Amino acid sequence: TNGRPRLAQIAEKSGIWFRDARRDANHGRDLDGWISPDGLLARMKQDIPAAHAKLAAESTDYLGLRDYQVRAIRAVEAALAKADGATQLADAKKHFLVAMATGTGKTRTAIGLVYRLLKSQRFRRVLFLVDRTSLGEQTANAFKDARLESLQTFTEIYNMKELADVQPEPTTRLQIATIQGLVRRILFPSDPADTPPVDQFDCIVVDECHRGYGLDREMSDGELRFRDLEDYVSKFRHVLDHFDAVKIGLTATPALHTLQIFGEPTFRYGYREAVIDGNLIDYEPPVRIVTALAEDGIHWEAGSEVKALDPQTMTVDLVHLADEVEIDIDSFNKRVRTESFNRVVCAELARHIDPNLPGKTLIFAATDSHADLLVGLLQEAFEAEHGSLEDGAVRKITGASDQPLQLIRRFKNERLPSVAVTVDLLTTGIDVPTITNIVFLRRVRSRILYEQMLGRATRLCPAIDKTTFRIFDAVDLYGALEGYTDMLPVVTAPNLPFSQLVRELRELGQAGDEEAQRTVLEQLLAKLQRRRRTLKGDTLGLFESQAGMSPAELVAQLKGGSPAAAASWFEAHSLVVGVLDTRGEGAQPLYISEHEDSLRRTERGYGAGQKPDDYLEGFAAFVQSHMNQIPALLVVTQRPRELTRKQLKDVQLALAEAGYTEASLRTAWQDKTNADIAASILGFVRQAALGDPLIDYDVRVDRALQRILAKKKWTSPQRDWLTRIAKQIKREKIVDREAIDSGAFAAEGGFSRIDKTFEGKLAEVLADFGETLWKDAG
Repeated sequence: TNGRPRLAQIAEKSGIWFRDARRDANHGRDLDGWISPDGLLARMKQDIPAAHAKLAAESTDYLGLRDYQVRAIRAVEAALAKADGATQLADAKKHFLVAMATGTGKTRTAIGLVYRLLKSQRFRRVLFLVDRTSLGEQTANAFKDARLESLQTFTEIYNMKELADVQPEPTTRLQIATIQGLVRRILFPSDPADTPPVDQFDCIVVDECHRGYGLDREMSDGELRFRDLEDYVSKFRHVLDHFDAVKIGLTATPALHTLQIFGEPTFRYGYREAVIDGNLIDYEPPVRIVTALAEDGIHWEAGSEVKALDPQTMTVDLVHLADEVEIDIDSFNKRVRTESFNRVVCAELARHIDPNLPGKTLIFAATDSHADLLVGLLQEAFEAEHGSLEDGAVRKITGASDQPLQLIRRFKNERLPSVAVTVDLLTTGIDVPTITNIVFLRRVRSRILYEQMLGRATRLCPAIDKTTFRIFDAVDLYGALEGYTDMLPVVTAPNLPFSQLVRELRELGQAGDEEAQRTVLEQLLAKLQRRRRTLKGDTLGLFESQAGMSPAELVAQLKGGSPAAAASWFEAHSLVVGVLDTRGEGAQPLYISEHEDSLRRTERGYGAGQKPDDYLEGFAAFVQSHMNQIPALLVVTQRPRELTRKQLKDVQLALAEAGYTEASLRTAWQDKTNADIAASILGFVRQAALGDPLIDYDVRVDRALQRILAKKKWTSPQRDWLTRIAKQIKREKIVDREAIDSGAFAAEGGFSRIDKTFEGKLAEVLADFGETLWKDAG
């Protein structure tokens, strides 16, 4: 080391450099601190090639995992082995990402992976990072409950430390901790000697690694000359970089910053694939609740006398509006409290949801006070619609609730509450399979957050015969939701005050560093562009009186001038900087609307204003126009006896990508005809392409079974197997050789065993089933 703190931008000239010279291909790497003597001794005892040989040779059967979960574990193990054996520096990866849809068992998969990596002695001690106490508690319980070898749990085999344990013991193999706890121990220790050594963990598993871990852009060479390291290095990244460890991220929704930290997913199992495989629940097209105020907005003329709630004193007062005020649905329950809107929506929700029936409801509110309002209105609406409501059926579960962790446990494990109103607390990581309704009464502008919210309802729940879940949208969420973007902001640290940027502009000019001064001016302009949209009322008037021009005119002037001219202007108008840095959003009054609202319509969200007929016609057109582009479509319509599970999955994925799923097609058909038909995706394809009538798939299977049984005199065992195969076809749509070898019949000898019962003709029997299903249009 040369004594300089570790800095990513000049890694070769900072930090502590370490190289394991026992292998010629190993490269040096920069560390945050010294490896301890015990850590060095432990590394000397490790035989990494032998560990990978054990992993490759050992079966995963004892884990009791699903096929895709095993594939995820094998993918990480293979990628890690490749990185450990790399001869090129670029291939020596230390970051891996597993992207699995919410509800597909990321934690259970991680338990199996961590166990195998420890058992093989590839790693000595693993840190499992979460970002909330509730998730840490849930993770600890999962490690205590999951059965592994000899039906022992992880904690019966290895020593595990939980959230309350600050330091691991020598025998500890797994420690669960929060990001916040590690930040305190690493960045703000009460005694520097208590800072964890860099070798305390040699593997870190980061749960929900997309959440809140904003990857701050690395500083440019110019910025390195005038900005402190802590301005840009996020606390999360600092925690990860502190340990000399392999990092494995777990997420359902990889954000751009997640990919920048962990790289492209080593393994990916998406929501649509999980639904098609029968591992997650699909949703019906969203139900849009449209009210008059939601569509028209709330308007006050200039000079109106309006009630306003002061959030600091929590008192209501009358204010006279100097300007007219127009508030649209995006600001409902944030800038304006509108009880009438919420009352109308709650009344409509009560028409669709009965809290006394199986299935729970999760409602996303805009703020904590909005959640309080909704609880009261929902109780009234449910009682009015259904006659009675048990006490405690509707509860608020937010960070401000009394004992929120206990409320979460009750929502998950007990019958009541059946309706939970939250803001952010239940957006990720909470596993409540009985949720069948998701209600949006707040807007979100992040597709990742939106998908996480939907993920609360995607889990299977056979106990209540859950086949789909419903979405209710009262704030036109789909119309406002931003699409995915990989654009990075110019202002990478938006919390930097204008005063700091102006000071840097001046000091860099004095130092003659024009390149860095130009960088600061660009960031200042981008920040000013954002700020000018929020300058209103008295604040805008004060700005213009001090600046002598409008914000837009100032932006134009600064754009057309030099950094030196900008520095001179701000020096001559120092009071403007104070106005720009005075935000005061927290003190803004919350207007109280007494406008009456009414329900205008309730409609399905088929996309782009489509009606059920439009959606079904679009589906038919897609099928007919893509018959030659998607080969499996031809098999479905012309050669059904040859159809395999893989071809069916190809068709389902292609249709889902185009916006056509079985659940949506069933709902559209029901909305169009008032007939509730449980037709399969195969039935919808053949109806669109060939005009086949739509009937329940189970009915098709039963008819096909009767026809096959009537074909010949089967033996008693053969008839039993045909009945069992029919039941499996109802569940899986297609039963082929692969399905029998890997599915429900695998434990009974698979295809070769059952084939003997059918005298070597099982393949022909399965093909006959596939053809008979669709013979004579059912």
